[in-house]
Formats: sequence, C-alpha cells, structure tokens
Amino acid sequence: IIRISPFANRLSFDAPPAVQRLRCLANYEALRFSSPILSLGETLVARMKELSANSGGKYVSVHLRFEEDMVAFSCCVFDGGEQEKEDMKKARERGWKGKFTKPGRVIRPGAIRINGKCPLTPLEVGLMLRGMGFDNNTYIFLASGKIYNAEKTMAPLLEMFPNLQTKEMLASEEELAPYKNFSSRMAAIDYTVCLHSEVFVTTQGGNFPHFLMGHRRYLHGGHSKTIRPDKRKLALLFDNPNI
Repeated sequence: IIRISPFANRLSFDAPPAVQRLRCLANYEALRFSSPILSLGETLVARMKELSANSGGKYVSVHLRFEEDMVAFSCCVFDGGEQEKEDMKKARERGWKGKFTKPGRVIRPGAIRINGKCPLTPLEVGLMLRGMGFDNNTYIFLASGKIYNAEKTMAPLLEMFPNLQTKEMLASEEELAPYKNFSSRMAAIDYTVCLHSEVFVTTQGGNFPHFLMGHRRYLHGGHSKTIRPDKRKLALLFDNPNI
C-alpha cells in the first residue's frame, strides 16, 4: 500500500521568499483575464464607483455562496419548510447521485451548523454587516451565482442595504450575453469588481476568495481590508434568542 501525503499547497509553504515573489508575479501580473472580460469588469467597477460617489467611490464587495448546489451540498437546514426539503433532495440526487443516500450515512444539520460549515444566508450576511457598523447607505456589490429562492431569501438583505448591486444590475443584457452561459466567465467579472472594492467580505471558502484575498494583498502592499467571519461563533450568536 502506498500512501501519498497531500502536496497541492506544499510550494506555498516550502519555497523561499524569492520564489514566492515570483509566484505572485506570475499569478497576478503574467496571468490575466481575456481583454473582453477584463474590459467589462473594469466598466462595472467604474459604474460602481460612480454610484458610490457620495462615499468617495468606495464600496463593499460580498462573495455570497447561496446557490442551490451549495445549499444542497451543505446538508444544512435553513427555513426548514417542506419545499426546501424537496428542492434540496432533488438537487442532491441530480448533482451527486446516491452520494447522500448511501446506507449508514447520517446527516446531522445541527452539528454541521455548529461546526461553522453552513453557508451564510443573505439575511445572516446582512445582520453581520449591520452588526459591524455598516449602515443602509453602504454601497454593496454582491458577487454570486443564481441565489437559491432569491425572491424570498434576498428580500431582507435588500431591505437592509438598498444600495446593493450585482453584475446583472450594473450591466445590460447585451453586455452580459456573451458570458451568461459560462459560469467561470461570469465569476471572472465578479472577481474584477471585488478586486477593486474598499472592503471584501468572504462568506465561504474556495478558490475564488482565496485567490482574491491574495491578489488584493499584492495590489495593496500586503494590506487589504478583508472580512472573514468565524461561522462557528456566528452560529451561536444567530441562534441565541436573547440577542
């Protein structure tokens, strides 16, 4: 039996500083998005800064992972209704046939939440930001795919932050048409707008926020305003009826 230790990130730990600087140079200078994607992203940055002119062109970007596939894969319970249960059951079977229904597999949504593994809902993101002092005049750019049950789940966040924008709100249908059927290209547009925000808020792990945090540090000499919530502590706060 051969056991191979994890090695994917070893270069980031073992390489000397000179090599690390070269990696950053390659990541954030040599590798770039294609011109059409970069151009549209920068256009949306300009529109976002124009909208937030009263705030000095400063805005907060939020990477929200509350798409149906993320909600389903998390195995968390949100509103707990029958419709949600049915939606998630179908989504899991469609995306991961049989993975969650194997004999002996036990899913404990409560334990998952307490361990900080549940994606934050739009409402929870809004409560967190308001609790940190961001008021309803704050301009927010929301980077996301198609939000699960958006009409219902997004309503409280939009009420708390009426100046919230998305790429679909900032760009015309014609501008987004070449990219709409390509999730990675749409994510690249989101990435560009988040890159130039005053503050970046990440609500879930993954390549998108990790690359973005590194890129923002690179641009700002090692310093950038990033909010990475402790979801274990947030779960305790959100579930406390006395707060």
